[in-house]
Amino acid sequence: MPAIRQFTTGVLVNVTVDNPTAVNMRHYTSAAAFLLMAIALVVPSGYSLGAVMLLLGSVALLFLPKGSALERRDWWIVAVLIAIAAVWIAEAWWDGQGTRGMDKPIRFLLAVPVLMLLLAYPPRAGALWAGVAVGGLLTGSWATWQKAALDVERASGYTYVIQYGNISMLTGILCLAGMGWAVKQPRRGMWLALLLLGCVGGVLGSLLSGTRGGWIGIPVVLWVLYRGYGRDLPYRWKASALSALLIIGALAYAVPQAGVQARVNEAVNDVYLYFAEDYRLTSVGARFDMWQGASRLIVQKPVFGWGSNGYREGMEALAERGVIDPITAQFGHAHNDFIDAAAKRGIFGLLAVLALYLIPIRLFAHQLNASDLELRSLAVAGVLLPVAYFDFGLSQVFLAHNSGVMVYAFLLPVIWALFRHAEQAQMQEATHLPPK
Repeated sequence: MPAIRQFTTGVLVNVTVDNPTAVNMRHYTSAAAFLLMAIALVVPSGYSLGAVMLLLGSVALLFLPKGSALERRDWWIVAVLIAIAAVWIAEAWWDGQGTRGMDKPIRFLLAVPVLMLLLAYPPRAGALWAGVAVGGLLTGSWATWQKAALDVERASGYTYVIQYGNISMLTGILCLAGMGWAVKQPRRGMWLALLLLGCVGGVLGSLLSGTRGGWIGIPVVLWVLYRGYGRDLPYRWKASALSALLIIGALAYAVPQAGVQARVNEAVNDVYLYFAEDYRLTSVGARFDMWQGASRLIVQKPVFGWGSNGYREGMEALAERGVIDPITAQFGHAHNDFIDAAAKRGIFGLLAVLALYLIPIRLFAHQLNASDLELRSLAVAGVLLPVAYFDFGLSQVFLAHNSGVMVYAFLLPVIWALFRHAEQAQMQEATHLPPK
């Protein structure tokens, strides 16, 4: 019991250069944080290596000296991780899924000791930003190679094409979040160039994958970036950035080999076919059909939902009655995180997913205008992560895939620990300032 108590409450350790153990642990967490995004998409299950390193490192907390207790905000992050795991595990139990249904929710639970480790021994901020920059460069290069040399229709790396495109987009936009941190570094030019190239690579990987879901949320992403940095930038910089974005978008659409034009036109045609001719067997039409069927299931069991097994049976029953197409009834999820959660786990499942995204947004957002650029960059990244996942979840059950769960469950603690560390550093600096 004392060891467990120490593990859950004594985690905020003051790391100094005089403490060799602390220094070594920070080197370890920094390496893991770097690998978390650097190789996420370019090696098989690459998103797992950094996460596994962090999980193994968390065992050391059982033997390290007790530190300060968690703050209330830290417990909110713990709470959302535990809440979604608990709801999923409950569903797996009463739905008769056995251990198969426990796999993904347990990953959220395993992120809790990782959070404790990272709060005690936060990685270097440069490890996070270098990881996303290298990850963007590698995934963009890999996608270009697949399209140009292998002549694939849609770049997909080593994971499902939608997951690949969206995580690639996430990597790119996180590079933009790191710009504020880069401005403060001694080698500012090098860091800015690296992050810019990482951004281009990440966005390119998404474009070449043809994954449209990640493109829909770009206006919201730009709004978050503007909230974080826009007010401090000269007008000509903002005009240049907007012009560059429009030019890149136009070029991506105009070049047929990129596949963007075909994917956009396909989406427009799918919507027309669904509403004008009631043709449902297209990418967009099938989603509309699934959403219609799942919505009917939600109305019938709004509190606890149908469970994953019950969902399949319910959709098949709707297909037999002609409500939805038999082909769309074969899909195991609704291609929408929120509709799927409500259909399978009821109101509790929907609230758990919303809390997973909305609570971190609220916790990070209050520092979007922080005077310290390092702190502000982490606040921007912390808001962009759930915002991006919210967007991805509108057209795909992103959390139904290992890559979606692993990236969110373990990247959130990394950003949060760095954010809290930066806040503490700013407070300490403020208390040591000479009086005016």
